Amino acid sequence: MFGRKKKQVKTYDREHEKPVIHASICNGEQVAGFKNTGTGKFSEVMLIRGRNDLEEFMEMYGIGESEITKEY
Repeated sequence: MFGRKKKQVKTYDREHEKPVIHASICNGEQVAGFKNTGTGKFSEVMLIRGRNDLEEFMEMYGIGESEITKEY
């Protein structure tokens, strides 16, 4: 009853969006989100400060590490 909440897997449009990490060349800041493959528009989801944040993002959306690309 008072345990942890079960994490719910969120969805995204797999047909028109792909998971991307935007990384700054200057300061190394990384932001995870989704890029629309038709328009190129990036939708920010969360700041990635370390491995735990990246794993949380992947778990949240049911994404495998090989599905994520990094853009600078």
